[in-house]
Amino acid sequence: MPLNRRTFLGRSAAAGAGVAMAGGAVVGSAGAAQAAGHGHGHGHGRPAKRYSFTVMGTTDLHGNVFNWDYFTDKEYDDSAHNDIGLAKISTLVDQVRREKGHRNTLLIDAGDTIQGTQLSYYYAKVDPITARRGPVHPMARAMNAIGYDAAALGNHEFNYGIPVLRKFEEQCDFPLLGANALDAKTLRPAFAPYVIKRMHTPCGRDVRVAVLGLTNPGIAIWDKANVGGKMVFPGLEEQAAKWVPKLRSMGADVVIVSAHSGSSGTSSWGDQLPYVENAAALVAEQVPGIDAILVGHAHVEIAEHFVTNKETGKRVVLSEPAKWGQRLTLFDFDLVWEKGRWTVEKAGSRVLNSNTVPEDPEVTSLLRREHRKVVEYVNQVIGTSVVAMSTADAPWKDEPIIDLINQVQTETVKAALAGGEYAALPVLSQASCFSRTAGIPAGEVTIKDAAGLYPFENTLEARLITGAQLKDYLEYSARYYVRTAAGGPVDTAKLTNADGIPDYNYDAVSGVTYDVDIAQPAGSRIVGLSFEGKAIDPAARFVFAVNNYRASGGGNFPHVPGAQQLWANSDEIRNTIIGWVREKGSVDPAAFASVGWRLTREGAPVFP
Repeated sequence: MPLNRRTFLGRSAAAGAGVAMAGGAVVGSAGAAQAAGHGHGHGHGRPAKRYSFTVMGTTDLHGNVFNWDYFTDKEYDDSAHNDIGLAKISTLVDQVRREKGHRNTLLIDAGDTIQGTQLSYYYAKVDPITARRGPVHPMARAMNAIGYDAAALGNHEFNYGIPVLRKFEEQCDFPLLGANALDAKTLRPAFAPYVIKRMHTPCGRDVRVAVLGLTNPGIAIWDKANVGGKMVFPGLEEQAAKWVPKLRSMGADVVIVSAHSGSSGTSSWGDQLPYVENAAALVAEQVPGIDAILVGHAHVEIAEHFVTNKETGKRVVLSEPAKWGQRLTLFDFDLVWEKGRWTVEKAGSRVLNSNTVPEDPEVTSLLRREHRKVVEYVNQVIGTSVVAMSTADAPWKDEPIIDLINQVQTETVKAALAGGEYAALPVLSQASCFSRTAGIPAGEVTIKDAAGLYPFENTLEARLITGAQLKDYLEYSARYYVRTAAGGPVDTAKLTNADGIPDYNYDAVSGVTYDVDIAQPAGSRIVGLSFEGKAIDPAARFVFAVNNYRASGGGNFPHVPGAQQLWANSDEIRNTIIGWVREKGSVDPAAFASVGWRLTREGAPVFP
């Protein structure tokens, strides 16, 4: 695979840096809308000049270089036999470059790059890239080797704090784009908003391809602790409407948006923000001058989807290549030179499946040492378990493995509040089933077992809530179940994820007992909500141990985002679990597990 890049792209880490030109690329920052120049003219009476090129795209790589699952410590596989990782993507990219000609292709990404696996976690926290003489991030090394031209910022780029993100940006040989990631004080772009690439055509008339990067406004909620007071994230439509005309005035012949935002038009944050979370289709519909949008964030596969712009009637092509490097999007553009300019005559998209090719040995060999380090790390034994525990039934049963999360959170919050004003209040705790394949084995327990139980970088908070608010919270959570009439059989394959609610947005709460009557409509399902055997007083006060995602509004659960914060911790919950297991030495569900909630239909247990 050729590892030579066509261009090295300058970056503007701070706003106002003007325009950097290097190797045929223009990287823009605030106020950089100055003409790149046409200067080509056109011939009369000759056949039209044509040019075709391809833009390849990935998204939501989430720290996957290898086709490897660090939580199970074996090759990745799922029910659809997808493969993952940049090493697979590299092979596909190389094939496309050989077919199309390297100079006729670009490679971009739509964000969520540096969080999601133990590989990416290790180089953010265990052997951090921010340390003096620290390592180069594996994702930067792999993406540099493959030769990316640009990547949009995803919301998970901010999980480890701005210093880690800035170091990653510094290590990349391509710009991280975020036209709507603004400095909170100056309201100017904190990252390069766009890059303009020149495609050299056989007829000598270059095609200027602009890539505009847009990220998710939800960062302001989800990573408030890291970005509050430092950066703000306005809506995608508003910022696209500002930048696309500038790019056209600078001479862009083709405008592509790389958007870390799904296409559904929905949001998970209710009325907390005046923006849309999944706005890619709205951008295509509302902002004239866009030719294609690489979609990210939603983790779905969209091979080709057309949206008609309301103002121009022009069709804009959208594509989303699933997640984790499972797919590679190909945008194919056919251009014609007419009236002194290049015009997009035809644009379409398709996706390639990474399970059709082997891993690129150049990429795997480049990062073999880092991979081995992380495998050794996740296999460290931290304790033992008396019995095996699994999340397989956790979406519909109160399982000991979820009780373990709640026990750790409850103990941690009680210890933090001990001796203080709120020490006498009862502590409740919420937890979700993040993966239906997580488990703690009988016998030795390793870091990967504990980390697999909690794959996200969430941290722990304590909030003050009332009995009435708790009831509302549980009713909201119980929307997750499909309404199922009493008497008939229950198919667990069709019981959950009502209205597309993901598993991580269903919370079980420990410290109280209650039934969830799935025969009732959503909003009227919580029955017999009790504390220590007595019906809960709506005015009673409780300490609620809750993760920062939920506390900051993730999932749009009621009351908690506005509730008084009593305590917060900067350590990831999974590290707290790992530390708890290390300290106890042995995990015995008999010491903490109980059935606090159950599914019922008109009083009869669904699973007796």
